Amino acid sequence: MKVVIIGASFAGVAAALEVRKKHLHAEIILLEKQPTLGYIPNGLHLYWENIIDDLDAAYFITKEQLEKQNIQCCLEAAVEKIDTTHKAVHYMFHEQEATITYDKLIIATGSSQLSQKISGSASENVLKYKRHHEAQTALAKINDSQSVAIIGGGQVGIEAADLLSKQQKHVTLIENMDYVLFKYFDKEMIQPLQQKMLEQGIDLRLNQTVSAIEEEGEQPVTVHFGNDSVTSDTVILGVNVRPDLHFLDEHISLHMDQTIAVDRYMRTSVADVFAVGDCIQLAYRGEEETVYIPLVNNAVRAGIVAAANLIQPEMAFKGSLRTIGTFIFGYYIASTGMTEAESIFSDQKVETYRQEVRLTSLPNSDSVTIKWVYDATSHVLLGAQMISNSNILEKINTLALAIQTKQTLEYLQQKDYFFHPSFTQMISATNFVSWPEVRDDGNEN
Repeated sequence: MKVVIIGASFAGVAAALEVRKKHLHAEIILLEKQPTLGYIPNGLHLYWENIIDDLDAAYFITKEQLEKQNIQCCLEAAVEKIDTTHKAVHYMFHEQEATITYDKLIIATGSSQLSQKISGSASENVLKYKRHHEAQTALAKINDSQSVAIIGGGQVGIEAADLLSKQQKHVTLIENMDYVLFKYFDKEMIQPLQQKMLEQGIDLRLNQTVSAIEEEGEQPVTVHFGNDSVTSDTVILGVNVRPDLHFLDEHISLHMDQTIAVDRYMRTSVADVFAVGDCIQLAYRGEEETVYIPLVNNAVRAGIVAAANLIQPEMAFKGSLRTIGTFIFGYYIASTGMTEAESIFSDQKVETYRQEVRLTSLPNSDSVTIKWVYDATSHVLLGAQMISNSNILEKINTLALAIQTKQTLEYLQQKDYFFHPSFTQMISATNFVSWPEVRDDGNEN
């Protein structure tokens, strides 16, 4: 069996490794248009945090490691056209036309930062740095800049704002919602962090939609939004991650947003063609409705699922909860599942509960604020948000599993846990606690 995988980022690599595990004698070929593979998209942030000394260290796997698994890696191979009728992939390889046939095809081409709504966003002074070469360019430009405008208050934009402000850059952040990180957090949960941003000198421009970016030669760049504008040396585009799927043939069905339509087994509308990662929509919270959620954890899991179903459907994708976590502006923040703000779009009646829980039994213990979002009737957990000055990030994985397995608040009260006074309170933070003395707020509804 010959398996061709287009794209060698997280989804493609995960698929390749899983195919090798399940099909020891399969011929596996990875086609990657970049000169390297396995680059970590936020490698520039790791460099700014001094976690790595060089952008060349921002890789989660190497070509050599894959080739040891007998996985062929064809770099600088830009796919031009897929012919699903003849099971062939046409691509450019070092400026030469080439064709490869397949028995099974996995499309894992990832995404790029694009914006068709913002005039001038394709300028070289509008930085995007998901790729290694983009990060190298961005690093040089930002080193020469005193002021930076960031478009988008999502995770990428907020992390960049934090790291650049620590470099004494003047940072303006423009967001079209009335608070940052709105996809993952409710407004009151993120207010402490947003206040810290202001104290740290971030020029926050909320409720603003960017319409155009203008530049003239070597002059600073001007970002226009509403009736206002901001001029900075450099602009970072932190919004509108989208896939580029120009190479598909007419037999592969697409959603309205031009992502590839797949079923729960990652199968496309064409037999023997699968799609994974940032080029597809996924079931959100295990429901039938699909949503575009370009996160690494989704890409990896989708790649594993596709590989499991190459011969016949055996493993269904369990859905995404949009689980994230990071450390910014002195706060560890994490979120999974439904927020209260988006619950208005759900058929379920939802209630919420917010509490502050000490993390250890010691007198100087830090605390974590947790917001529970749950079904008002069944008490099944639907979402959770956490914010703390201590590292509570791994705890969100426990709550994501609780949501995935449809646990109730009552079950979470009885969840088993270890106790040690140096590391835990008398009851674990992820065990739902309703005692008044360990919370800030009661039932918010």
